[in-house]
Amino acid sequence: MSKDWWKASAEGLPKLITETPGPLSKKMHASASRYMKGLSEQVTLFPVSFDEGYGVMMKDVDGNRYLDFSSGIYVTSLGHCHPKVSEAVAHWAKRLMNCHDFTTPVKEKLLEKLASIMPGKLNGMQLYSDGTAAVEAGIRAARAISNKQEFISCFRDFHGKTMAAVSCAQMIRGDVFSYGATRAPGFYMVPRPNPYRPLFKKADGTIDTDAYINFYDEFIRESTVGNVAAFILEPVQGWGGSVFPPDDFFPKLRAYCDKKKILLFSDEVLAGMGRTGEWVTLNHWNTIPDIITFGKSFGNGFPVTAMLVKEEYADSLNKISASSSYGGNPMACAAALASIEVIEEEDLLNNVRKVGAAFLRRMEKMKASHPIIGDVRAKGFLLGIELVKDKGTKEPNPEAGKLVYQKAFRKGLAWIPAGHILRMSPPLIMDEETAMKGMDIIEESIAEVEKEQGY
Repeated sequence: MSKDWWKASAEGLPKLITETPGPLSKKMHASASRYMKGLSEQVTLFPVSFDEGYGVMMKDVDGNRYLDFSSGIYVTSLGHCHPKVSEAVAHWAKRLMNCHDFTTPVKEKLLEKLASIMPGKLNGMQLYSDGTAAVEAGIRAARAISNKQEFISCFRDFHGKTMAAVSCAQMIRGDVFSYGATRAPGFYMVPRPNPYRPLFKKADGTIDTDAYINFYDEFIRESTVGNVAAFILEPVQGWGGSVFPPDDFFPKLRAYCDKKKILLFSDEVLAGMGRTGEWVTLNHWNTIPDIITFGKSFGNGFPVTAMLVKEEYADSLNKISASSSYGGNPMACAAALASIEVIEEEDLLNNVRKVGAAFLRRMEKMKASHPIIGDVRAKGFLLGIELVKDKGTKEPNPEAGKLVYQKAFRKGLAWIPAGHILRMSPPLIMDEETAMKGMDIIEESIAEVEKEQGY
């Protein structure tokens, strides 16, 4: 199969034939909204109804064709309906859909393939159908491995929406107690390094990573009962706004966890499987976790996720009732295996590094010429632009974020809102020419908002 399978469908994107959202989109959304509640901000800000997707193209029910800069929020990383993945799922959909956790030929192949791309003998595995379930299993595994009960996580990280997973994250959004009145006992949160908004600084004003580690040590000593099983965090913050840590953070955190006999749990549901140009995001910092989770893009849209532990801890999975009803079914395994093979066969890690560098160069130029762009960050195809009211004060500009999102969507760019931070996660197959079309739309929308806000 040619690696250019998607390009014919991308010609002329975006192509709009009605106002957006169009009349049929509005009618269909209104009908569905009578029943479907709790929609994301992505939908409430731009209620379009989609009907088709192929490669980097998404088409709505009115026939408008959009350039995809979202990948279904980090999910369809190989492009919509990649032929190899679709065919693999269809094969098992007609042959064997589910047999609980019995071994199947495709599961055996997936496990071997996954082990081959993991660093540091991360080869004790279990498969699930959503990221939250994988994180919950990782939490149970950490307790079984360590015989400890407490967990440390970080401000503005996100790990899921069930009890233990959500207790590792911010539980209140605005004035709404979205996830309950209190977190589960034994779960604590600490700040993590944000180079643009550092909490701890050196005398020269740069971020002080050592101060964060020292704070963790004091916090654990004073706020916990000294029974910490694991430090769980995203390698790169997704929902928090594509925030990357300084390069020395994870090596220092790994050393600290080793010293204190605390497990390091990397939740790579969002950032892993190639999005940053590495199979494992922590590879960027030569750091190997004890526990790791994958999801979202793992099956390129098919619900399949994974939780892995180091080989020395693999037997712990026998203690936690690790299996699930849908995890590891033949269709899921086929989707995940095909997705890994596509990344290898189409040399997508190299494409991500190459085009990702072009993204960053363009974003840096935009930052220099636009007064409301306070910061830009990117590693591979995990991108963020932070909008501010003033570059000196760094005061967030959420109204600009909302307007830029809506304006770019009306121009045919399907993407992700995040308050004052613009998040982009294009499919990993995208070439530089197509990538720059998307950036043109974003920059044009930013310029329009700046004019409206009086800059």
